[in-house]
Amino acid sequence: MLIVGAVLFFVQRNQKQKVFSIKSARPVKTTELTETASAVADEIGGGSWRDYIKLWGEVQADAPLTSELKQQPCVHYVAKVTREYEEMVTERNSEGNLERKQVRKSEVISNNRQSIPFKLKDDAGTIVVNPDGADIETIQVLNEFRQGASRGGQISFGPVTLSTDGGAGKTLGYRYTESILPVGRNVLVVGAASDLTGQVMVEKPTQGDKKYVISFKNEEALAATVAKNAQISFFAMVGCGAAGAILLVVGLLS
Repeated sequence: MLIVGAVLFFVQRNQKQKVFSIKSARPVKTTELTETASAVADEIGGGSWRDYIKLWGEVQADAPLTSELKQQPCVHYVAKVTREYEEMVTERNSEGNLERKQVRKSEVISNNRQSIPFKLKDDAGTIVVNPDGADIETIQVLNEFRQGASRGGQISFGPVTLSTDGGAGKTLGYRYTESILPVGRNVLVVGAASDLTGQVMVEKPTQGDKKYVISFKNEEALAATVAKNAQISFFAMVGCGAAGAILLVVGLLS
């Protein structure tokens, strides 16, 4: 319980930093970024300008990714295949006696993700966003369980074929899940704008206390959600810490 409380301390601190980042980032339009970068470059040279910003716009890509399993156009996807199986284990029951029983377990046999830079378009223009290192909100486009073991050490979903060694226990089937950041959706991007590469781009901030976020929620909704998560984590941390301390004292006294 004490260890869980310690973990929750870092979780709630991270959530609080995220709220601060969302609120402290400067709201801008795409053209303002390009104009500012150009003005700074004229004064002191290119590659010197950086700004922590937030902007809202539509995800666009000239050559979008195709998601691995559902073949959906996107700029980021996470595709996972999990094997679910039953295994015989030996455990002690409430009376202290050993008993054998079937336990359902799972193991990840494939977990692939891919992202590409994309354009963010608002009512003023467009800007390039490099999503590497961002906390990206996605939508789930696939969550399907298929019964049965693999044939010939392979499983397939559409155009994708994966090798599997079968693993331990009796295979019940495979769960396929996939989440994407699709083209055509409006998102909030909170990150660092710079012209370091010679092109104005939004990317991951170099400062560790500034978060990089891509979300379907607008600024107000995202800040409220993250603040609520921070509050829940705080109360859970206090509860686990108090329970852990009580159990520790009881254990020492007994």
